[in-house]
Amino acid sequence: MSLSKKIQVTAMLFAVSVLATLYLYFKDKPPPTHLADLTLPFIFGRFQIPVDNPLTAESIILGRRLFYDPRLSSTNKVSCATCHKQHLAFTDGLKHSVGVSGRPLKFNTMSLSNLMWGPRHFFWNGRSASLENQALQPIQHIDEMGQNLDQLVDELRQDNTYPILFKQAYGRINIPAIAKALANFQRTLISSNSRYDQYLRGEITLNTNEELGRKLFMAHPDTKASLRGGNCIDCHSQFLTSGFSTFFDGFSNNGLSNDDNLPPALFEVTGKEQHRGLFKTPTLRNIALTAPYMHDGRFETLQQVLKHYNGGIKRSKTLSPLILEADNISKAQKDHISLNLDDDEEKAIIAFLHTLTDEDFLSNPMFSDPFKSEQVNE
Repeated sequence: MSLSKKIQVTAMLFAVSVLATLYLYFKDKPPPTHLADLTLPFIFGRFQIPVDNPLTAESIILGRRLFYDPRLSSTNKVSCATCHKQHLAFTDGLKHSVGVSGRPLKFNTMSLSNLMWGPRHFFWNGRSASLENQALQPIQHIDEMGQNLDQLVDELRQDNTYPILFKQAYGRINIPAIAKALANFQRTLISSNSRYDQYLRGEITLNTNEELGRKLFMAHPDTKASLRGGNCIDCHSQFLTSGFSTFFDGFSNNGLSNDDNLPPALFEVTGKEQHRGLFKTPTLRNIALTAPYMHDGRFETLQQVLKHYNGGIKRSKTLSPLILEADNISKAQKDHISLNLDDDEEKAIIAFLHTLTDEDFLSNPMFSDPFKSEQVNE
């Protein structure tokens, strides 16, 4: 037999061996349950799910369990849910969260909802370009969960339940499967039944104050047209109330710092000077429950947030021009940036923001701690 023939035969035998191994490994694995009938709010627009990580019932069940499991941390005391509590719209109510190191984290905890839409970059500074990558970063961060991923895989393999769940969802326990499962669970955290959503569907009407707040929220002020506005929609997209998804349109400098104190923010990711001070525009869904506010948690109340936009803006080289030019009266003082809303208008906007609270989202059992459910059923 010639050398080339021997190589071909060897290659064929190797391929057959690999296929046989895969068959033996997956022969007991049932086909995944694809969520073909999943209904999503069409009003939120287009979304994308990775081709290599389809939404399946098995992946979501696994991801939910991982999300609430403190074994994802080095101390076995901190889970994803430690900083993302369902009743607080998956925030934690703290200015800066504290993880395994005991040191306060750099940023305020962001809410987790409607993550399939909006900016395709995650975290306040946009350092992650996918939900899968986003899922792994806190696990490894020395101050957050401080876990070694290889050690985590070993721990999960020793558990009685995880080998079964991973086999059903992804075939085996490994790091990519952990990331995919966590990402898919987070994709299901959809908030779309607030009073505002019910208003959009024509099921209810807003009261007078809420309706005034809605109109102000949606309007960019134009003194020439005698149009008063709160300028909110320029950064917070109308239905999602989060940042826009095109390139880095979902990031903005909203006037928290002057040039002397301008944080790097998105610049850390892009290296572009025009991105200094630009942070991810967060969703305003369930905003009444996610205090404190801003990337550093500096504002304790919605009233303080409105006061910031209504007279506390600091000028800097990357300040959003949409904020710079927004004013409800003709500019009299060029150095003073203010919306110049009156007290009643501020209260109306806050009243509208309260219509974004989604009680179903906050209590949906599909998003809750599965370990507590198991304890109840024992």
